[in-house]
Amino acid sequence: MKYYQKDFSAPLREEIKKRELEFKNLLERLMIQYKPLFAKKNLNLDASFDQEGEDPFKPGYSSAISLGIADDTGGPIDIHIIKIWNCERTFLGIPTVKKLPGSKITGELLEETYEEITEELNEYFNEYLNE
Repeated sequence: MKYYQKDFSAPLREEIKKRELEFKNLLERLMIQYKPLFAKKNLNLDASFDQEGEDPFKPGYSSAISLGIADDTGGPIDIHIIKIWNCERTFLGIPTVKKLPGSKITGELLEETYEEITEELNEYFNEYLNE
């Protein structure tokens, strides 16, 4: 869901932080559950919570979870990234780092629910485990 700077508020900041924490915890749980299963198939599973920036309402801030699957030699097989929140400055719809007159700051929050993401990730993992 897209938010404009006028929509930035304390409740939105709390929602962003809550969702980031939920997905960070989900990653930890899924790694415990799936990493041994991938190891049995000679595959490496890695996951991380990635965050750039300090303030969710400042352009350049983004948070996401990343999952990577590699073969036993370390060669990447697939990478799956789910963006949680991204804040950027745009001018005429084009991202920019400069504060140009008429530029706008917007943020985009992941629309899927925790349950939907959990299901998506379980399907993603099972796709590789059932090959």
